[in-house]
Amino acid sequence: MTLYLNDLGILSVAGGNGVEMLSRLLAGNRSGLIETDEYSPGKPFYVGEIRAELPEIEKRYSVYDCKNNRLLLAALNQIQAGVDRIKRKYRTDRIGVVIGTSTSGVRNTELAIAAVAGGLEKPSGFHYKQQQLAGGADFLAHRLDLKGPAYSVSTACSSSGRAFVSARRLIELDICDAVIVGGADSLCRFTVNGFAALESVSAGLCKPFGRHRDGINLSEAAALFILSRDEGPVRLGGIGASSDAYHFSAPDPGGAAVVKAMQTALIEARMTAEQIDYINLHGTATPLNDAMESAAVVEVFDRSVAASSTKGMTGHALGAAGALELGLCWLLLNSDDEEGALPPNVNGDALDDSLPSLNLVQAGQVLGRRIEHCQSNSFAFGGNNISIVVSRV
Repeated sequence: MTLYLNDLGILSVAGGNGVEMLSRLLAGNRSGLIETDEYSPGKPFYVGEIRAELPEIEKRYSVYDCKNNRLLLAALNQIQAGVDRIKRKYRTDRIGVVIGTSTSGVRNTELAIAAVAGGLEKPSGFHYKQQQLAGGADFLAHRLDLKGPAYSVSTACSSSGRAFVSARRLIELDICDAVIVGGADSLCRFTVNGFAALESVSAGLCKPFGRHRDGINLSEAAALFILSRDEGPVRLGGIGASSDAYHFSAPDPGGAAVVKAMQTALIEARMTAEQIDYINLHGTATPLNDAMESAAVVEVFDRSVAASSTKGMTGHALGAAGALELGLCWLLLNSDDEEGALPPNVNGDALDDSLPSLNLVQAGQVLGRRIEHCQSNSFAFGGNNISIVVSRV
């Protein structure tokens, strides 16, 4: 069965829509990463906080009103015409919603707890549904009056990559004809301080594959796709999923399960590694991840394949990272650029020459022809790995 990614709605600190985001990422713009202590009082970190005005959630859906769901609504507004099309074509009980997230609206809970702890009344607009991991999928299904399966996937940094596994399965099992699939994550103290406690947050701007890399810059993002059998501009070629359970938070340095995920995605797509034009690396800028991923990529691909981590510009959007970075691949494949401009690996540092050598994209680097096939990696706590291949139609 051939499935297509028909539409994309996307926003991040690199831009409020696909056109804006692609332009800034190709230019190597990392201005969206700012230093603040809003989420870690007294200890500022660089984060990617979306400060643009977001659409308001109607009063009748106020129990879902949180930044995470406003991010989803902003992405939804970009694909509303596509959603209307599939609603005209398919019964509403045959359209699903699968959302990846790791934070949902936890920030609202933090603010509510802080108010009560300070002797104030709990905010009148607070509702527990704002922090539910399934809240985003529930909100979209209610707002669009969809009756099909609606749920969230939460596997840390691979959440919205895993969402594609679930969405594809719903169509393959003939439960759905189309699925709105993607992810959203928003900043909160829980994640910023949690990763700081793990000593995984960079002291400055993150440095993917850099010699002095020291951690991540946490960020916000949302991306929504329409997945269906209807032919669209981008084909979902293959998905490789694996779990190694090596360590709660550290990757298996051997990377065997990551290699398996990448190879499985290629096999499902009926492609060879040599056919991939660009790899969007997980590239968190942590010492262990980048070392493992470099070795794994070299084992599967020729060292000449163009690759980069775009987290040096977008930050690490955790549960939304998989959908965000697959969205970038969708934008590259949907572009009419005959030179094949590639997103650079921005890190403000010298590359770590102790790592296996990769063709990490430099500013202004082009493929020299249209980009036809991309692969995107997402890895998570517990060794939960996803690799996805997408192709131009």
